[in-house]
Amino acid sequence: MTTPVVPRRFENKVVFITGAARGQGRAEAVRFAQEGADIIAVDACIDFASTAYDGATREDLDETVRQVEATGRRITATVADVRDFDALSQAVTAGVERFGRLDVVIANAGICSGGKSWEITLDQWNEMIDVNLTGVFHTAKAAVPYLIEQGEGGSIVFTSSVAGLKGTPFTGHYAAAKHGIVGLAKTMANELGEHRIRVNTVHPAGVATGMTVSDLHPLIQEAAATLGPIYMNSLPYEILQAEDVASVVAWMCSDEAKYMTGAQVPIDLGNLIR
Repeated sequence: MTTPVVPRRFENKVVFITGAARGQGRAEAVRFAQEGADIIAVDACIDFASTAYDGATREDLDETVRQVEATGRRITATVADVRDFDALSQAVTAGVERFGRLDVVIANAGICSGGKSWEITLDQWNEMIDVNLTGVFHTAKAAVPYLIEQGEGGSIVFTSSVAGLKGTPFTGHYAAAKHGIVGLAKTMANELGEHRIRVNTVHPAGVATGMTVSDLHPLIQEAAATLGPIYMNSLPYEILQAEDVASVVAWMCSDEAKYMTGAQVPIDLGNLIR
């Protein structure tokens, strides 16, 4: 069996990725590097108060650095929380100063927790919106001025979810944030079109990453009789790999998709058909 040939669509381009320490963010960093890009990587590398799983670590971010450098490309890796606009902006500035340009922005950082909408605590709600929605806004706000000043167009992808296109039960705060970034992306696509800067959202189904929703399973099982079909996939696969998402995101940011903006691209295993 032959190994698939990875195209070189981002030769000498620069890609800014949040949540890059592991999972989809790391897979995207490696994929873009394989295609010739240098990487500006950011991750908070902390445990979040409202999540039931361990957060990424500095060691995880260092492993992303190792894997990117193994491709022969360069990377800056900064510990910065997307909720902290100043820290995020400084990371972008440092990366642009080192690499000399910016071409692609992937707002990938996010968290997930679960609960019945009326039982979600105020702390859970606030942290979810701050990371998954405000953090995306911060990412775009920090990066867009560089894209406009450069004057060569660009591509921005916000990581949403199937929960950004449907009312996934027990994720009211998560779904609200993921729907919210769709609205932000559509608006920015209209505003930035004149600069040839494209803004799209990607909507994966479940992905095998460090971010899990294991605390949701009892709720799903309790409601299986009535809500079970909402979680069903049409294709005979249970879960995506991070690399599956990365390959689609790379295509979305390439010239092959240069006429696509304001779009919601599902990688959903057929989950959204129902």
